[in-house]
This record gives sequence, C-alpha cells and structure tokens, in this order.
Amino acid sequence: MKIIFYSPTSDAELWLHDLVHAMPDAEVREWQPGDHAAADYAIVWRPPHEMLAGRDTLRAVFNLGAGVDAILAIEAREPGTLPRNVPLVRLEDSGMAPQMAEYAMHAVLRYLRRFDEYALLQNERNWEMLEPHPRETFTVGVLGLGLLGTHVAERVATLGVPVRGYSRNARSIEGVTTFAGQAQFDAFLDGVKVLINLLPYTPDTHDVLNASVFAKLAHGAYVVNLARGRHLVEEDLLAALDSGQIAGAMLDVFREEPLDREHPFWRHPRIAITPHSAALTLRAESIEQIGRKIHALENGETIGGIVDLTRGY
Repeated sequence: MKIIFYSPTSDAELWLHDLVHAMPDAEVREWQPGDHAAADYAIVWRPPHEMLAGRDTLRAVFNLGAGVDAILAIEAREPGTLPRNVPLVRLEDSGMAPQMAEYAMHAVLRYLRRFDEYALLQNERNWEMLEPHPRETFTVGVLGLGLLGTHVAERVATLGVPVRGYSRNARSIEGVTTFAGQAQFDAFLDGVKVLINLLPYTPDTHDVLNASVFAKLAHGAYVVNLARGRHLVEEDLLAALDSGQIAGAMLDVFREEPLDREHPFWRHPRIAITPHSAALTLRAESIEQIGRKIHALENGETIGGIVDLTRGY
C-alpha cells in the first residue's frame, strides 16, 4: 500500500514521521514536485494542483482538517485538482470537540457573568458591582449542528441556560431546542443572547453573520465566531457594536490570517481575539483516525467523514 503526504505547514516533518511509524506496513512518502508515481491514498492539507490532478486510481483523499473549504477553494481555482470519483474524507473530531466546547463555554460564562465588562471597568480603575444576566433568559444559539456543533450545544446546556441549535436538516438533541431549514432560521435567531457560529463554510453560508442576522438577535447580544472568517461581514459587526445591538464579540477566525496589525478589531474594546486556536488538530488522534479508516477501506468497509462535494461538507 502506497501513501503520499503533503502539507505546507511548519510541522509537516512531524506529521510525516508519525505517519510512517503509525503505518509500518505502508510505504509513506512526502510528495515532491514531479512525483507522479502510483499511490493508493493521499493525506493532504492545501495540496497543489499537480499533486492530485489525474490520480483517478486513488482510493481516497484524506484532508487534514474537519473543514474542507480550503481544498474545495483550490478545486474551484484549478478544476481537476480533486481526482474524479475519488472520495474526499474529512477529519471527524480528532480531539477537537472537547476543545471547541471549552472555548464556547468560556465565552458564554464570560458574558453571562459579565467578565468582559469587569475587564473594561478594571482598565478605568472603576470599582463597580454588576448584576449577572438572568440565566433563564440568557438564550444561547448554536449555528450549525455537525459533530462539533452538537457537542458544543450539549455542553453549553449543562450550564443551565436555554440552548437552541440550527441546522440545514432536522436534528434532535436532548436539552436543546432545535430548528432546521431556511423557514425556521428567523425563529432560531429571535431573542438569542449569544450566537455561536459553527457552520461549515460553503457558498450558501458566505457572509451569514451580517446586519440582518444581528438585528434579529436580542438587543445587546454577543457573537462568537468559531467557524470561518468569511462567515462574518466585518463592517456589519463593527456597525452593530457601535449601535449597541451587539454588546460584544469573541472571534477566533478571520478573513485574512494572521489578522493585520492595523485591523480595527485589535483596538476595539468590545472584541476579544484568539489566533484560530479554539480547537487545534491533534496529530496523534488524527493519524489514528486516518489509519483506522484506511484499514476499513482496505477491508471493503464503509467509513464516515466522506464529503458531499455538492454541499461542501
């Protein structure tokens, strides 16, 4: 069995080293320009067109991430990058769900207990006690109920606040009020106090966090974006913060990363920034998952995580 690997990241050598040791029965090689030799599987992050184009005999392409928008963007720019009729497989969790839930719960508690406002008061050396938000009306809405979104919704519900979840197709989650489809989108948004975005990025979800959506939330709502920077219309968020419709935002992802040092988000007192670190891809867990799925495919078994290219996830 032959496996080709490519990643432009600084830890690519570590990934290659661990892949080789985790799959001793396979021939694992790092792809280099000009390498057109046979391969059964490809494990990639942001691969160049030349690496995958025409490799129609691959059994699967494994993407080193839960989101596949980066590789689909390469395919859109250079059609034919993804081999025909070869399944594209995304990571499923790989240790990311607990990290994402921790981040989301921190954000909810930050706003519920008004720690963000206490930080502003500290900067002013102002000793003032604030009443916490009423828990029973502090509705949290989780936008996107995939594996990560479902786990986040379930964990946030343990805080004792009302939790809603929205997905394209109907879902049922214990302790969470769920909404589905465009017809129920406005009902999902109505009165939400904290909106947590965990949608996959597709053409349909581009700019989904916009002025129209902000206006439907509770006055003084909070926005937490953990999915993709291109979900957020930045100018609309700044305007909503200025008007008071949005009281604060916690952002982990941005349209351009790293975020430009002159970007207004850095200086805004109501915006908290983290550097796309809400849930890191854990190498050992990811390699174990990929190895397990390759073994299943070799035995003619079905696997999860196969991307529907028409939907983008």
